[in-house]
Amino acid sequence: MTVYFIGAGPGDPELLTKKAERVIGECPVCLFAGSLVPEEVVACAPKGARVMDTAPMTLDETHAEIVAAHQRGESVARVHSGDPSLYGAIAEQIRRLRADGIDYQIIPGVPAYAAAAAALGQELTIPEIGQSIVLTRVSMKSTSMPPGETLENFARTGATLAIHLGIRNLRAIERELTPYYGADCPVVVGYRVGWPDQMFIRGTLSDIREKVRAEKLTRTALILVGPVLGQIADFKDSALYDPAMEHVLRPKATAD
Repeated sequence: MTVYFIGAGPGDPELLTKKAERVIGECPVCLFAGSLVPEEVVACAPKGARVMDTAPMTLDETHAEIVAAHQRGESVARVHSGDPSLYGAIAEQIRRLRADGIDYQIIPGVPAYAAAAAALGQELTIPEIGQSIVLTRVSMKSTSMPPGETLENFARTGATLAIHLGIRNLRAIERELTPYYGADCPVVVGYRVGWPDQMFIRGTLSDIREKVRAEKLTRTALILVGPVLGQIADFKDSALYDPAMEHVLRPKATAD
């Protein structure tokens, strides 16, 4: 048997990859994070499959289900939101699987920041405006951040920030980022990206907290910060398709 860590994407069942859908449809056991993964995503599980919402379960309990499946010779679809490589809490699960000699594979999914950019209808890397994205989070009640991985340090780069788990910490985010980005820096808060009730709130570092408070959002949100989120019309074209830029697949044009 094999345990498949599957990225379910941000919530839209149609953003599930073909491979992920096939594997879920083949596994006799499906464990999914119900607080972040809609039941529609795992509706393709085979008839009679053991499908369990792991939201109320502990790591010991989910691992016990996997060990039991291993003893029965049944593969497990372990379905996580977004892409499991990012805040998927799979590292501790993999450590236990290795200790017990249980095989596993990882199937990637669409991360929330990519789905948010698509829903907003924009690119997050604009020439000479922003070419880097920092995926990070704030501590709050979750595991503390490593020394040096602070919003202030990331802000010094001027990169676009995709901040997870920070919706209840907007006051501190505003305080730490404003000296580097400016009070008028564009901010977008994406609530339940990919779900039917998704919502996007646009603002700036100076007013986003009040806008979010008005909507009474307290969880399941992604915060994007950076100049690329503004309504920018005046920017340089990428060199990717510049006729004067020679590369191996497009020799430089010569004058007659």
